[in-house]
Amino acid sequence: MAFYRKLGVHIADDQANAPHVDGKLDDGTVLAWDTVETIRGFDAAYISPIGGHHIALAFDKGSPAAVDTAFAELIEAGYTSHVDPWDAHWGQHYATLLDPDGNSVDHCAELDKN
Repeated sequence: MAFYRKLGVHIADDQANAPHVDGKLDDGTVLAWDTVETIRGFDAAYISPIGGHHIALAFDKGSPAAVDTAFAELIEAGYTSHVDPWDAHWGQHYATLLDPDGNSVDHCAELDKN
């Protein structure tokens, strides 16, 4: 986390050993990190990449309903689901699709607090 803090990512001090960490840039862009154990908690088939980079993109859709809508629209357009929408233990509604190159692209939103 120290590397990303030096790059201007705001990460709470108590997040160094957390299984899921969100950091925010000044423009509101959110970066997130998960441990391999956290990923395997919802994607049991996950295998760490070999010989490539370890990155996935996540798009905050603003609401759980918007995650579901975006996910459905992309599936209807012929893109591939990797993890169907679900409520993550870190307080977000989440879904993962694969881009045409096989990269994970997450859609997420804070869970409703009601």
